[in-house]
Amino acid sequence: MTPETVVRLVAEPDRLRVLGVVALGARTPDAVVAAAGLDPKAALVALRRLREQELVVAEGDALRVDYDRLRELARATPSAVEPGGDATFRPFLRGDRLVSVPAQQGRRREVLRHVAERCFTPGVDYAEAAVNDQLRAWCDGGEVDHVTIRRYLVDLRILSRAGGVYRLGPEPAGEPDRAERSVRAMGLS
Repeated sequence: MTPETVVRLVAEPDRLRVLGVVALGARTPDAVVAAAGLDPKAALVALRRLREQELVVAEGDALRVDYDRLRELARATPSAVEPGGDATFRPFLRGDRLVSVPAQQGRRREVLRHVAERCFTPGVDYAEAAVNDQLRAWCDGGEVDHVTIRRYLVDLRILSRAGGVYRLGPEPAGEPDRAERSVRAMGLS
């Protein structure tokens, strides 16, 4: 079982209600039916499904929620923050999914560089279809589509594009603009 399986399992209202009444102390199927306020058949079907997935277990004759199992699954949930990283990515990434794009340009660059470095190998040429496939996996279920992310990556010079071929690589070293020269002159970069 994965954390995603648990979410799908309890996303169904009858199962969530049954899980709740077991957590609150219903120890037998009859007690679950009485406390859940559901049609008896619906309550028993939900209970059976929870037991099949081992969220509800029997200890002797008593039912209980397997909190150890839930804690184990919580620990297995991928963190939105890379080891050694900071909370920069937390609002925008969930595991290997891009859920939104920062409005602030600097944060957008950091988050999209993070995504690109996990999708593409430096120095390798990628056809547009391959770029789309890689980014589509990151954008599935998020607020932004893969085409927009591909454009951002090119606009931010994280990916280069020439003749329909994309490549992850260092940003071109162009002439610094006036603001960048001022920042460097002050010793801030």
